[in-house]
Amino acid sequence: MKKILLLSVCFLLFAPLYGGVFPKPEMDFDFVYQTENTPTILPDTSEQIQCEDNQCIQSTPLGNYGIQKLYCQENSCFSIAYKYAPYQKLIIDFSDGIQRQSNVFPAPERLHDSFTVTVREDDLRVQRSTQPQAFNALLRADAWLSLIIILLTELLAAFAYLAYTGKSYRVLYSVAIANLITMPLAWQVLGKIVTETALMWLFCVVAETLIFWLCNRRQLSLRNAAALSVAVNVTSYSVGSMISFMIAPYLF
Repeated sequence: MKKILLLSVCFLLFAPLYGGVFPKPEMDFDFVYQTENTPTILPDTSEQIQCEDNQCIQSTPLGNYGIQKLYCQENSCFSIAYKYAPYQKLIIDFSDGIQRQSNVFPAPERLHDSFTVTVREDDLRVQRSTQPQAFNALLRADAWLSLIIILLTELLAAFAYLAYTGKSYRVLYSVAIANLITMPLAWQVLGKIVTETALMWLFCVVAETLIFWLCNRRQLSLRNAAALSVAVNVTSYSVGSMISFMIAPYLF
């Protein structure tokens, strides 16, 4: 038990807590035109810039890193990042041959936020939307892929744990039940409240501990349930994040 707790503490201290199995920070950009014509966006040459200061003196492109990217269609964009810099800027190429740059604007303070981009003749004006778009994370392909990855990795980790400790394999059904409960809560509810995925991970550890124990009080003590929860969540987070990173470019 002490070894498992030590492992979880080391994991929280040194692991990058923005893996692919939890919701990631996102920005939706809704374009409003104040131009004579309505030029379309050229996705391949448009970019979002990460700025460390409000003058964007220190800046780097958001780039394409796993699932992290600015995704654009002809009339809209959205971006996903493992972690945003404090300030952002858009550089969008349009079909009228003009490259328009935006003002520097603060990164969102929550995992999902909406912005209105006013397209003017020579530049862009980005402001946080006063009426954010309705957002349902459970309709996203990456959410369901995350559930599949978590289920597979946690069931395998639980099987190994139960084999090592000699506990009944009947406990496996509660692992599946726990994930079907915690995954929608993390993506749909906590994703709108918290800003750090580390808090989601801790929520899953605690919630799944209670579910494992309540479903298997004859087979598991609360201490055993906690050890199992830490073991399966460390496994699903670390292994799942690597799998998610590799397949991320094919999601959108």
